[in-house]
Amino acid sequence: MEIYFDNAATTRIDAEVEKKIEEINRLVYANPSAMHRLGYFAEEQVKKSSETIANILHCDSSEIIWTSGGSESNNMAIRGYTSLYKKSGNKIVTTKMEHASVYKVFESLKEDGFEVIYIDVDSEGHINIDELKQIVDSNTILVSIMYVNNEIGSVQKIEEIGKLIKENNMNCAFHVDFVQGFAKYRINVKKSCIDFLSISSHKFNGPKGVGILYKNKDVRVKPLILGGSQQNDLRAGTLNVPGIVGTATAAKIAYEIIDEEYNKLKNLKEYLIDKLEQLNDIYGIISINSKKDESFAPHIVSVTFKNIRAEVMLHALEDKGVYVSAGSACSSHQKKLSRTLTSIGLKSELVESTIRISFGKYNKKEEIDNFIEILNELIPKLNIRK
Repeated sequence: MEIYFDNAATTRIDAEVEKKIEEINRLVYANPSAMHRLGYFAEEQVKKSSETIANILHCDSSEIIWTSGGSESNNMAIRGYTSLYKKSGNKIVTTKMEHASVYKVFESLKEDGFEVIYIDVDSEGHINIDELKQIVDSNTILVSIMYVNNEIGSVQKIEEIGKLIKENNMNCAFHVDFVQGFAKYRINVKKSCIDFLSISSHKFNGPKGVGILYKNKDVRVKPLILGGSQQNDLRAGTLNVPGIVGTATAAKIAYEIIDEEYNKLKNLKEYLIDKLEQLNDIYGIISINSKKDESFAPHIVSVTFKNIRAEVMLHALEDKGVYVSAGSACSSHQKKLSRTLTSIGLKSELVESTIRISFGKYNKKEEIDNFIEILNELIPKLNIRK
């Protein structure tokens, strides 16, 4: 039996989405920028897709920009905004546990002369909002904070944070990486005072290579990709119509069943944590970095197996047909320690012994039972300090 527990990295495409993409590929093949009937038809498909996403986010469809994924959306928001607004202030703020596509952009902007502030997080991965209140001032032009952490699943109080930022500095832009939160949480970008919001299709059973950036119509960005005048001159290039329609289809499906899916994922997570705690009563080497409560996402469980390197555990599970991650998929080939895990206070030897288990819509309780049986078999063999 194959057990796929790496849904935070990517999800299996939904059958209905796959069918829709095939249909669009076959019937809507014209360039949406073309000035003829077929081009107009293709353009209409893009407009309808933008309206679907806008309805979910509670914004105008003109505020939706289609990108190649979450990383491009993050780069476009942060670099595109700061390059235009540097004269308004020099301070930009983020946390110590952002995704690499945010953190590395901030690091590069530090080299460009920006004052970069990294907010600390507590042992559960949540920021201190009072600390943020002290940091945001008249010189701050951008704050970027992810909704759901991709490694441990901690959830930030985004609406409260957005309002605080605007109270301190009405002109400070607020960017939210919503890649792990989309299809798990409802969000109102206007109510939360969000100026930029990043989404990636393949995280919610849509196609790979398609992303979304919500951009408040009242803020400007400098385009990263120059060329044609597509998307109001904000991103040049022929639009990926099948991918865009597939993404909108996946989003529509996800939000029609969001409550049902949230509860299902939460139940799976709680069941797994209970089983791992029972296993720890036997072996005494398991610690869980993701909590059951509402301050953590329903689909991510970070687990440390003391004395067993994550790489060793990952490949031993793979040999048994179980697929998990040793942290973020985007950083798994690097030898550096996870910033997220070190930020919450894990010692280096524990960081190197931590795996991520993440659920999706196709997972079942029986898979967890099989997973626990496999762990019960592997732990005595892999534990180097029995």
